[in-house]
Amino acid sequence: MNFIDNASTVTWFTLSGFDEMMEHRATFFSLTLLCYCAIILVNLALILTIVLNENLHEPMYIFLCNLCISGLFGTAGFYPKFLLDVLSYLQVISYAGCLIQSFVIYSSACGDFAILAVMAYDRYVAICRPLEYHSVMTRRRVTWLVFYPWLSTFFLISIQSILTSTLRLCRSHIEKLYCANWPTVKLSCTSTIASNIMGYINTLFYAGHIIFIVCSYVYLIRSCLKSIEDRGKFMQTCMPHLLSLINVTGALLFEVFYSRYGSTVISQHFHNFMAVQFLVIPPILNPLIYGVKLKQIRNRIMSLCISKRTVSLKKTLQ
Repeated sequence: MNFIDNASTVTWFTLSGFDEMMEHRATFFSLTLLCYCAIILVNLALILTIVLNENLHEPMYIFLCNLCISGLFGTAGFYPKFLLDVLSYLQVISYAGCLIQSFVIYSSACGDFAILAVMAYDRYVAICRPLEYHSVMTRRRVTWLVFYPWLSTFFLISIQSILTSTLRLCRSHIEKLYCANWPTVKLSCTSTIASNIMGYINTLFYAGHIIFIVCSYVYLIRSCLKSIEDRGKFMQTCMPHLLSLINVTGALLFEVFYSRYGSTVISQHFHNFMAVQFLVIPPILNPLIYGVKLKQIRNRIMSLCISKRTVSLKKTLQ
């Protein structure tokens, strides 16, 4: 296998994050498979509930569906490869596969910020400008807001990936469980100025989304303090959004700061946890938070469960 050719051409990478996991590979495989099945189940359940119920074909629920799709997209870039690596004795990934995995995972993570910003805008219009809601949130605008997170994220992450692919790499050892852009850039033996600049542009772009969300919530809270009805609407529809924002932001900040400035004295297990927690916690918690907090979704899921139980009971009695 050709890992390095005269310290210039890297065709395969080794992933060293698995070194301390191999003794308990069966346990890690079982837990990971269970976690991935749970992610698929809860996200698909929420997506199908929204798609199949015409009463939920409103902007807020459409954007929520978009958030669940983003979660499924990002985890698909990690879990299948991780499960194969846990069962393998050699954890490697091709150069092209590394770029693709990094693109998928970080497109999903960054796309979540854009989707949450869109959801914040929707809640701002619904609560602060209720009489104008239907004239503002037209079908055309909702369509644009659905595709905006994907188009903007794919554009920026694609540029980052292209810049990374132009670097001359001198090493092939990635100290993670999966491929990520910054660890790959650190393997370069040439200038990484362009990649660093693009990284800061991406960071500022999505920091802008966070600032937008915070500002929108300042207006929302001011508006809700004036009306008991708006206060109830805020608690029902905005609290899940706020919890999702804290969840995604905290998880991704841990990954970004640890990836760039992480300590070398901590254990490999903690290192692995820090690297994957944004691929575990948000994809599970987001649909659960919304499924529990949003009354219409909760009632619809309960009605579906009751109807299925009734059908099974009738079949048993027959």
